[in-house]
Amino acid sequence: MRWRILALLFLARIGTGFQFQTLASVGDSLTIAFGLDYASVGLLIGIFMAPGLILALPAGYLGRLISDREMAVLGLMALTVGGLVSGLAGGSTGIGAGRVVAGIGFLIINLYLTKMVVDWFEGHEIATAMSILVMSWPFGIAMGQVGHVWLGEVYGWRVPFHIASAYCLLAAAAVYLFYRAPGDLPTAKPGGAARLTRQEWRLVFCAGGAWGAFNAAYVTYLSFGPKVLEDLGQTAIAAAAVISIASWLMIGSGALCGQIVDRFGRRNLVLSVCMTGAVIALWLLSYPGAGLTASLLFGLIGMAPAGVIMALAGLALRSEVRAFGMGVFFTIYYAFMLATPPTAGAILDATGQPQGPIWLAMVLFASVVPFAVAFKFIREDYGMVLRKAGSS
Repeated sequence: MRWRILALLFLARIGTGFQFQTLASVGDSLTIAFGLDYASVGLLIGIFMAPGLILALPAGYLGRLISDREMAVLGLMALTVGGLVSGLAGGSTGIGAGRVVAGIGFLIINLYLTKMVVDWFEGHEIATAMSILVMSWPFGIAMGQVGHVWLGEVYGWRVPFHIASAYCLLAAAAVYLFYRAPGDLPTAKPGGAARLTRQEWRLVFCAGGAWGAFNAAYVTYLSFGPKVLEDLGQTAIAAAAVISIASWLMIGSGALCGQIVDRFGRRNLVLSVCMTGAVIALWLLSYPGAGLTASLLFGLIGMAPAGVIMALAGLALRSEVRAFGMGVFFTIYYAFMLATPPTAGAILDATGQPQGPIWLAMVLFASVVPFAVAFKFIREDYGMVLRKAGSS
């Protein structure tokens, strides 16, 4: 049953990446239509993440009052409405307003679908399950990288927003009709009894930092990688297709990476190898003729540990504080995601070099490993304290 639930949640979460990618795919059209610079386009990309910085903790608290299924449906409906608002907008302000509404949905979906998978798979191949779930985000992005660019060029920049909204609406109906919670899920304690321990706060900070840096680097690659290839002479559609290859490949490599960690452990060794591969892939991207090789390496190695990193949140939290703890986790994640796109856009404006934002992505990927190492040491130190207390 849990694998059928995972398939349902995977299909629903595709809508987050599909809706997110709309702005990046039509960014050049918006610079022409509204006279925006790339820092402004980056801000519109990043503002999708803004609600998470403010609302992640309240959204986590709502889990005590509203069922996970209802919260997931609410999130998908917000993604639907936000895309419609952006697609109907008459200027950058309207587009931004729609992105904020969609961003609220993105927050809710990220928080509650992650919690739902942890609830179903706790103690049962959690790294594999989380790897499969998080691959829905790049799957949706990959759909948008090619599909939205084509739709935008043929039908205009508004149509990609509307198509993504239609998908999210169908996903909301599917979750409402077919999702159910596991029967043995522990109930959260009322009032203030269920609180994060100091260890959980520290672990969630490390997990959120690793996840935030990883995703911020990935979004920078998606948003500015095509411009590196266009600067080398490729067309916009060809560049988007090459960059999207990584997103398609990581769907399989992510599941395999999760299986490796579930069976053999060595989480930090796997992360170190993969982040080294990510940095090398981005370094290769600016070399003539190396775009395809870079994208292959990035998808097969660099992005493979996405679910392994996400699983850190589940390892950090007890079930009774999981909704609120996920709120903390995603607050940290959204801080990275909100700040990075406009920073990358400003780097491009200041340098005039498409490779500039890619260097930022390389630094972010390299920072994932220190966060994961800190997580391991904090968890081990706490376990040692508990063992000493038990033996005294």
